[in-house]
Order: sequence, then structure tokens, then C-alpha cells
Amino acid sequence: MKVIIVGGGIGGLATAVAFHQRGLQVEVLERAAEFTEVGAGLSIQPNGLRALDALGMGDRLRAGGLADPPAGIRSSQGDWLIRNDVDDLKRRFGPWVTVHRAALLDLLRSAVPPEALRTGVDVRHVQSDGTVRHSGGVSTADLVVGADGVHSVTRRSLWPDLPGPRYVGYTTWRLIAPPQPVEGSVESWGRGERFGHVPMPDGRIYCYVMANAPAGSDVGLDELRERFARWHQPIPALLDSAQEEAMLQHDTYELPTLPAYVSGNVAVLGDAAHAMTPNLGQGACQALEDAVTLAHAVDTLGVRAGLQAYDRARRPRTQLIVRRSRQAGAAAHWTSTPMTTLRDAVLPLLPNVLFARSLTPAYTWTISCPPHES
Repeated sequence: MKVIIVGGGIGGLATAVAFHQRGLQVEVLERAAEFTEVGAGLSIQPNGLRALDALGMGDRLRAGGLADPPAGIRSSQGDWLIRNDVDDLKRRFGPWVTVHRAALLDLLRSAVPPEALRTGVDVRHVQSDGTVRHSGGVSTADLVVGADGVHSVTRRSLWPDLPGPRYVGYTTWRLIAPPQPVEGSVESWGRGERFGHVPMPDGRIYCYVMANAPAGSDVGLDELRERFARWHQPIPALLDSAQEEAMLQHDTYELPTLPAYVSGNVAVLGDAAHAMTPNLGQGACQALEDAVTLAHAVDTLGVRAGLQAYDRARRPRTQLIVRRSRQAGAAAHWTSTPMTTLRDAVLPLLPNVLFARSLTPAYTWTISCPPHES
């Protein structure tokens, strides 16, 4: 049986690995000239590690160095708004790992036969019968998987009348700063903007910045340094040490709820199915869950029944995570001074267990395949 995977990012390559390990012929069509990720770190949370365990890769990431769960949220002046019990989170859910996105992509790519990887292929249309029209001609497969991101051609081909991605009102910058002391993984909130830093195993610091802005805004590093100059340390120091050429900026989009993740012999996964805000850091983890669940379901039940089982397993869960992620970051982007003052006064009074409880659905995932429905 042949599987064509449209898109060679983390979700697409994980899907290729999962099907290849089950003895299926796979072909990955990637529009870019090479399989690569640049310029950003990635926090693999416990559920993402369990998905990688299903691919036999979790221990290789753990060997590179474990990371602590998020320590909490501070105000722009450094006061704790939410402070997590890091040890309790590790005991309850398991370890976290922080890696460079390119390192995870390389690990996944190394487990796919080189002849299965095709770059420079621009997919133009996907049919539900498994026909893929692209810049190199026409390909067919028993199963097609659209892992082609938030602006997915696969999704638009199958559901052309559905609404497209929605800009959520803020843009995101990602950068990696040189090694320097930081107090774990911390996010800080201001008025309509926030800053997060996450230590990486090699000592470098993965940083992300989010700020309310019109779609298409182009803001450079010097402007970010000015905007965050009066925030608590180490935020100004991290920005001062960063390099402009190592910074990435992307507008933040969310995908409206899809009525299905499958059509005929085609499935969508990752951002193509459920693009979400980065507030919970679950985008890549959910794509990994999608990949191993899809392969498990198809291997167990066959293509058509397996696709339906995948849809039943993944659509409710991922759409819940999309809603939780939207809610988790909403208060960070308030711009009203009375509202942010109230937020900063109330959050420290709330029990810490509320935060941990809100994360439980994301972190406690295990692979499953719902029974076949006739």
C-alpha cells in the first residue's frame, strides 16, 4: 500500500516514519527546496514524548537532556502571577524536553528512506480518491495525508467552501539567544504583549515574543529591544544579546473548527487540520499525536475504517486543545489598564492547582484507536 504525505514538516515526517515502520511505501512531497527548520526552539511536552516513544525516538531526545516544566508567569515588572510546582508537574505527567526544531526534523528525516523524500514539489490539488496533482505531474496513492500547514492546499481542495485561517490579532517573534543565566521556563505578561524564555540543553535560550499588531506588521529587533527595555531582567539582556538574522516573525493564525479531518482516502493533520495559537505550546505535540494515531488506526482497521477511527479519536481532542490554547493566552493580550491591573492582582490569589488541572487533558494522552463503527 502506498501513502503520499503532502508536507515535510514535523507532522508530515512523523507520519512518514509511522507508516514506513509498518511496512508501507511512503512518499513525502515538500514544496521547499530542502527539508529544514530554522531559528527556533521547541518544547516537547509529556504527551509529545509519548508520541515519539511510539516511533521509538523518545529516548533519543531524552538523552539530549531533560527540561523542567514551565515555572510560571510573571508580570512585566517581575512579580509572580502564576507559580507552578515544577516537581509536582514532573511527578504527575513525566518529563519535558527542549530541542531545536531542526534537530527534531533531522531525527525524523533520518528514519525515512531518502528515496521517499521529494523536495521542490508544489502540490496544487488533492482529490478524495487519492489523486495528487503537483508541479511534477500526477501521483496516486491508497492514502493521502495533508500535513501542509495552516494554509493547506489539501484542506482547501477537499473543503473549498469552508472559512480559511483567522488572524488572532497578534504576531509572534522567535529567536535563540546565547547562553546566559535564566530562571527556567518563564513567560511574562504586559499589556497586549508578552515574552517567554526557555533554556535549551546546550545553554542557549529559546525566546518568543507576542504582541498585538495588525496582520503583516514588520517589526525588527531594535524595536523589540525598545518595547521591552523596561521589563524585568533577563528580558532586556536576552534581546540585547540576540542577532537580527536569527529572528523569525510570523503572524498568528487559528483555524476555524472543521466538520471532519477525513474525506474519502485523504486525511489532514497538524496545522492543516487544527492550527492553534501557541499559548499552550501544543502545536507540534498534537501533530505528533495525529501521526501515530493515524498510522495505528489504518494499520489496525484498514484505510477507510482507519480514517474514520482517526477522525473520531483526533477531532474532539484537538479542537478541545485549540479552545484551551485560545483561552490560556487571552488575558495576556488585554490592553485596558484597569483590566490588566485587575488581572495582575487576581491571578496570584488563585490556587496553583487550577493551572495544573487545565493542562491535564493535554498531558495525559495515550495512543488509542476507537472501535470501528459500522
